[in-house]
Amino acid sequence: MSKEIVVIGGGAAGMMAAISAAERGASVTLLEPNERLGKKLNITGKGRCNLTNNTGLEELLANIPSNGKFLYSTFSRFHAQDAIAFFEELGVPLKTERGNRVFPVSDRAFDVSAALERRLKKLRVRVVRDRAESLELEGGAVRGATGEKGRYPAEAVILATGGVSYPATGSTGEGHRMAAEAGHTVTPLRGSLVPLRDFGTGKTLQGLSLRNVGLAVFEDSKKIYTDFGELVFTHFGLSGPLVLSASAHMRRFGQRAYRLEIDLKPALDEQALDRRLLSDFEQYCNQDFCNALDGLLPKKLVPEIVRASGIDPRQKVHDITREQRRGLLRILKHFPVAIAGPCPVADAIVTSGGVKVREIDPATMESKLVRGLYFAGELIDVDAYTGGFNLQIAWSTGRAAGFSAAEKGQGEVCL
Repeated sequence: MSKEIVVIGGGAAGMMAAISAAERGASVTLLEPNERLGKKLNITGKGRCNLTNNTGLEELLANIPSNGKFLYSTFSRFHAQDAIAFFEELGVPLKTERGNRVFPVSDRAFDVSAALERRLKKLRVRVVRDRAESLELEGGAVRGATGEKGRYPAEAVILATGGVSYPATGSTGEGHRMAAEAGHTVTPLRGSLVPLRDFGTGKTLQGLSLRNVGLAVFEDSKKIYTDFGELVFTHFGLSGPLVLSASAHMRRFGQRAYRLEIDLKPALDEQALDRRLLSDFEQYCNQDFCNALDGLLPKKLVPEIVRASGIDPRQKVHDITREQRRGLLRILKHFPVAIAGPCPVADAIVTSGGVKVREIDPATMESKLVRGLYFAGELIDVDAYTGGFNLQIAWSTGRAAGFSAAEKGQGEVCL
């Protein structure tokens, strides 16, 4: 008789866990309240689904700043190349882009979730549209789960409910509550890969999008991160791919002060930029300074740069001194933005924090406190930088939890 397993959560980790358990012969019930599985998966990578990063084990671990060592075993057994092979076997052709980011050739996240759903159906996984409310525990072991619509007895339960970011997709923290009720420690939850609030700069620049700019992050006076790409000013501060990536490195709000420096012209060193300024100043020599930067910068940005430079907006360009020009050069290469803090976790792409990793077996994803209870995905206190690493966590931990839950008591687990 096949082992009864309940998977709670139909996202990336939950679907992978259900597929993996079913592949090992278990009878699997997948509980998901949303009408469609993989709701959050379908919006990742702007709807393109950056499903992993085509790199080696050490590079994967290097991109997980929070408890990366915990994932060594699962990544060793199911790494990026395994994930690539898995999805291509499911009929999803893949491509590798800049930064080793892996996407479907179709650029459609729905193709990834649809392939997973087809696999679930082929393996006869029972998908039930129900919201799990509690775990059934007895004698230090899990005996199933209770949902809004009924009870689901099981010999093992895999919690894969996600974090608390994007609550509209169903990630509402219920998994953390159930884990805590079962005796687990849930570390503080906060946003990672999240927009940032500033001290007012964004209001004057709201709507301005900057492409091909450099960004440096400073923690107190120490530079901790640099990158290149696109960002956007909003009514609350800053967002965009460059800022989301940077936010993952800003983990000590309340203890440290953070600021950003934007290099508005990264393609030009200071000497080349100075030559460009001299050329523009010659063209606008008899005009006010505030009108001399239109050829160099977006119009909305000009007043902010003029203000930051300390040069009188009405000073004639031909009167600008070499020292003033050097100050302007520094602003153009190091435009400062002081950061007040991150936006709420609900606005984040992923959640940082979760079920404490010391309470989970890193090889099997089984709870060390409750027999037969397993964890997968964002629910666990691990998170990564952008580039497909967070979804790789989902695939690897889901694979480990599914295989382990199905094979526990049936000999050695082999991933």
